[in-house]
Amino acid sequence: MSSSHPYLKISATKAITRPGDIEHLPQLSEQLSALYLNPEYSDVVLLVEDQKLHAHKVILAARSEYFRALLYGGLKESTQNEIVLPDAPLNAFKILLKYIYTGHMFLMTLKEDVILDTLGLAHQYGFEDLELAISDILRQLLALRNVCAILDTARLYGLDKLVTVCHTFLDKHACEILVHDSFLTLSQDALVQLLERDSFFAPEVEIFKGVCNWCKTNEDIEDRVMKCVRLPLMSVADLLSVVRSAGLVKPDALLDAIADRTNSRISNLPHRGILATDINIACPQMGSKVIAGELPEFLLDGDNYSYDMDKGYTRHAINLPGDEGIIIKLGVPSIINHIRMLLWDRDIRSYSYYVEVSMEQKDWVRVVDYSQYCCRSWQYLYFDTRVVHYIRIVGTHNTVNKVFHLVTFECMYKQNIPKMANDIIVPNQNVATVEQNAVVIEGVSRARNALLNGDTKQYDWDSGYTCHQLGSGAILIQLSQPYVLSSLRLLLWDCDDRSYSYYIESSVNIWEWEMVVDNTRESCKSWQVIKFPPRPVVFIRIVGTHNTANEVFHCVHFECPSCEDVNTPQSCSVTIAGSSRARNVDVPMTQEEPTETASEAEEIVDAPTNLNHL
Repeated sequence: MSSSHPYLKISATKAITRPGDIEHLPQLSEQLSALYLNPEYSDVVLLVEDQKLHAHKVILAARSEYFRALLYGGLKESTQNEIVLPDAPLNAFKILLKYIYTGHMFLMTLKEDVILDTLGLAHQYGFEDLELAISDILRQLLALRNVCAILDTARLYGLDKLVTVCHTFLDKHACEILVHDSFLTLSQDALVQLLERDSFFAPEVEIFKGVCNWCKTNEDIEDRVMKCVRLPLMSVADLLSVVRSAGLVKPDALLDAIADRTNSRISNLPHRGILATDINIACPQMGSKVIAGELPEFLLDGDNYSYDMDKGYTRHAINLPGDEGIIIKLGVPSIINHIRMLLWDRDIRSYSYYVEVSMEQKDWVRVVDYSQYCCRSWQYLYFDTRVVHYIRIVGTHNTVNKVFHLVTFECMYKQNIPKMANDIIVPNQNVATVEQNAVVIEGVSRARNALLNGDTKQYDWDSGYTCHQLGSGAILIQLSQPYVLSSLRLLLWDCDDRSYSYYIESSVNIWEWEMVVDNTRESCKSWQVIKFPPRPVVFIRIVGTHNTANEVFHCVHFECPSCEDVNTPQSCSVTIAGSSRARNVDVPMTQEEPTETASEAEEIVDAPTNLNHL
């Protein structure tokens, strides 16, 4: 029912019965329902398949814009007492007419062809809410015997959500539908759209046989359907024995397919695979297994908590001749664009690695290359969507020893992916947090995570900040993986009127540093917003050079990218916000020093532990 009909707009506000109100809605509904097909008071007869159906113009017009235009829009039908509806199926129209009078329709006991006819009438007469409701019911009724008819109907009426549901169902039952009788009833356009999907996964020779059967009962105009069969995915033996004998493929096309099969890189062929959105397919339940790497039983068990120095991870030796890395074989070729994996992180070590994928373990394609970056803990990796059967993770560096340790591995297809630049995430929210596995690896604080815990209110003279002695050391933050950053924000300790000078550098490997901002000649207070040209970043080093009050540099909060939307002039790389702000801190009238010095506070970096045997 069209929501634009001036008489059909219903307030979304629930009716409120006040004291003294009288409400007899059930009686009204019952009495209106009694007018269905009742010749009493009828002023129009609808002729459907030569059967006369008595109706009432005002009710039809109030319920449907189509009938309002037909009966009161100045057309010739406006003056007729009998109107022929030539294209309406009788059974479906009577069901719709009863819905017009009662607002109720029960479809579960009806035959599927009647339901589809009713859907068509709902679309024709502008009952949009009913159209969506019938679509929802059809989703529940999907089966091999009816999915093709429902798909064609959904495409005809532009019901995109129902089309998507049908495609997903057909993807899951590709092999069964290819040999089902209903497959032969698909329209050419619907079949072309289906076969063009990478997720319609079945052996290509079976797809070819199904298309051959379809061509026997349907006309393949301009060979549009046959062109959707991916001949290079078939073996040369199948091309010569099955395809050639069918006589439906031109000899030149057959020779081209054989040439592509034998000469092209396997990774460049138009593979098909299953598509499971937001579902981890690297698990034993999906048939996946680890086929290379030591201690393979731990990687796919889903346990990312119970691991220590001796167990709970899969490993391989770095740079050992003949070592292939860690290889996962998925249960079936699958469409993925996202990997989530956990590097062993019980200390502050870092790893470097790369990830490759393959279909047949012969032609490997590198989709992630973090061999030049220091990474730790959870890794969130995104790459171009592709069909994958094998995944290989190869460690290239470990800051502690020569072994690469992987605790957990997951892969899937994500419909929504973050912005990327050269295969590195460009974050739109703060990634320097404990939740994102960032750590402070150098600096002094009473609480290990004070700098990254997001608390910008609860700090005072004794706690809530991280510091270092001027002229010695720095505050060093490590992100879990490289991110492309172009801004950061920090809060300098500001419980009095002191000012600081400092500079900030960034690195991807901790030995090569690039200046982010040099404020060594500036007097800086409170919030600092720094913007700079985009670059990959793993490490951020903040070095204080001056404090007007003492010999310690104090920083309360750090984030990257900056979460504050600041209008910064193009010529200015640093925006300093004012220090006046609401804070639950009582500032003493006298000028006190922070009681904590860099030598008195707790060191963030723990004493090194001998983990070389890990």
